[in-house]
Amino acid sequence: MSLKYSSTTADYLVWSDAMNLIRKLTKDDNYKISLLIALGCFTGLRISDILALRWKQIIDTDEFTVTEKKTGKQRTIRLNPQLQEHIRECYEHINPVGINAPILVSQKGAVFSIQRINIILKEIKKKYKLKIKNFSCHSLRKTFGRQVYNMNSENSELALVKLMELFNHSSVAITKRYLGLRQEEILQTYESLSF
Repeated sequence: MSLKYSSTTADYLVWSDAMNLIRKLTKDDNYKISLLIALGCFTGLRISDILALRWKQIIDTDEFTVTEKKTGKQRTIRLNPQLQEHIRECYEHINPVGINAPILVSQKGAVFSIQRINIILKEIKKKYKLKIKNFSCHSLRKTFGRQVYNMNSENSELALVKLMELFNHSSVAITKRYLGLRQEEILQTYESLSF
């Protein structure tokens, strides 16, 4: 948790580190958090929207639609075959009370709170020695954005426009700042100077 009245910015995980983490969590039988991280990284949904998901929305489907809590706008998400397979595997191991149940339920039977998820992520960062400074729920959404940007680096402006639409940002400049690209560009200016 951050200190009262302080601000921290979530950082993104390098994609390969995120995928390795999903595999390690599955291997360690931590299917709930593995699923959380997979959904966050592959969909770019905010944590509030992930926590609102029910199994019937994501199991045995290649597409689902959510109404985002923050914006009230509808968003359709396409699930690739590997993610569909991971969802099925998690479903079988978690063995929820039913298809209508929320996907992320604590041992007490309640949906995890955002605060609890952040505590769990901090513990995971430490346990798996993740190379990330500020790891929180929002890191998953940023990991998604950074991977989409990196995969489309040959046409980075188009990638930024796509992400601007997906994230519902009002400008590409906001998306660049959100992904940390603006700060990287500024810092690279210092590196370009020579003696």
